[in-house]
Amino acid sequence: MSQKRIAIACQGGGSQCAFIAGALAALFDRRAHDRFKIVGLSGTSGGALTAALAWEGLLREARGDRTPIAQRVLGFWNDLTAQTPIEMAVDGLSIQLLRFIERGLLPSFASSPSSPQAQFGFQALAQMIGRPEFTDLRAVLVKHVDFETLPSLVEPQSPALLVGAVDVLEGSFKIFSSVKREISVEALLASAAIPNLFPAMWVDGHPYWDGIFSSNPPITGFLRRALMGDIAAPEEIWIIQVNRSRHDFVPELPSDIFDRRNHLGGNLSLQHELQVIEMINLLLAEHALTDHFRARFGLDATEAVTVRFIRMSPGLQDALDYPSKLSRQPNHIARLIADGEAQMTSFLSDLDEVERPPYDAGQACSFEVH
Repeated sequence: MSQKRIAIACQGGGSQCAFIAGALAALFDRRAHDRFKIVGLSGTSGGALTAALAWEGLLREARGDRTPIAQRVLGFWNDLTAQTPIEMAVDGLSIQLLRFIERGLLPSFASSPSSPQAQFGFQALAQMIGRPEFTDLRAVLVKHVDFETLPSLVEPQSPALLVGAVDVLEGSFKIFSSVKREISVEALLASAAIPNLFPAMWVDGHPYWDGIFSSNPPITGFLRRALMGDIAAPEEIWIIQVNRSRHDFVPELPSDIFDRRNHLGGNLSLQHELQVIEMINLLLAEHALTDHFRARFGLDATEAVTVRFIRMSPGLQDALDYPSKLSRQPNHIARLIADGEAQMTSFLSDLDEVERPPYDAGQACSFEVH
C-alpha cells in the first residue's frame, strides 16, 4: 500500500512558533513520516525557521543520520529561549514595557532598526548578554543548520522546503524553494525580517521583509511545479496554525483591538490561499481543470486536496497576546511546546482511529476544519 502524500505548512507568529516546534517534535517522535510520505514543508518567519530544522532532519535521516529530528527542532528553540538571569530580565522588562505601551500607559517612540542608534543599542545589548544565540538570529541558525552541505543532501525526490517572504521594493511575493536551490541563511532571515525589529534582508540583489506580508504560510506553492519540481503534489496539506481564527468577543480596549488585528492580518493570506485550493478542488470535481490549463500555469493537481489544521488549545489561545509573540521566557516557550506536542499527538491519534471527512472547501474563510 502506497504512503499518502503529505505537505506540512507552518504559520509564522514570532515566539509563539514554539507551538510549531512542539507539534513537529511530536510528529517525528511518533514516526509519522514512516506512515505518511512527507513531500514538502513550508513556513513563514518563525514557522519557516522551524520547518527548515525539520526539513534538514529529514534529509539527513535519509542519508543514515540517527540524530532524532525532534531533537534538532527543540535544540534550536532551546537556544532561542532566555537561559541566564540577565537574558530573562532583559526579555521580561522589554515585554512588560511593550504591554504598557499597548495599553496606553506609556508613550511609544518610532525608531528604525537600521538607524545608527538602533545598531549601537543592539551591539551593546549583545556584548552585555554575551550569548550570541540569544541576540543574533543568524548565529543560532548557522549553529543548527549546516547550510554548506544542504545542497548535497537534496535529491530529486527529497521533500521540498518552501519559505515565504515579500520583496520590499517590487511589492511581489517570493517563495524560496529548495528545488530551485534557494534555501540559505539569508532566505530564512528574509522570511523572519519583521520591519520594526530587523532591517530588510538582501538576497540576490532584492530586499525582503517578513513573509507574513506574502504567504503565511505558503500553501498553493505545494501544487506548483516551478517550486516542487518532479515531486508529486500532496494529497493532504496539514497546516500548523499559530494565529487564532475565532474570537469570543468584540474587542473594545486598544490592546484587545491591536491583538485581534494582528490575528486577522496573520491569517489574511491563509484565507486567500485556502480559497484558491477551494477553487481548484471545485474545478477538479467538475472536470473543468484541463491538462492544457495545468501545463500553462505549472499546476500539478489531478485530485482534490484535503486540508487539515493543527491549532493551539483554546486555553492557551486565550492566554496569549501580541507581546507574547516576542517573549522568550522559559515557562512561556515550554508551555507553547507542550501544547504543540499535545495537539499533534491528539491529531495523529484521531487519524489512527478513523479517517476524518475531507476538508470542506466552502468553509475556507471561517477555518471550521480541525
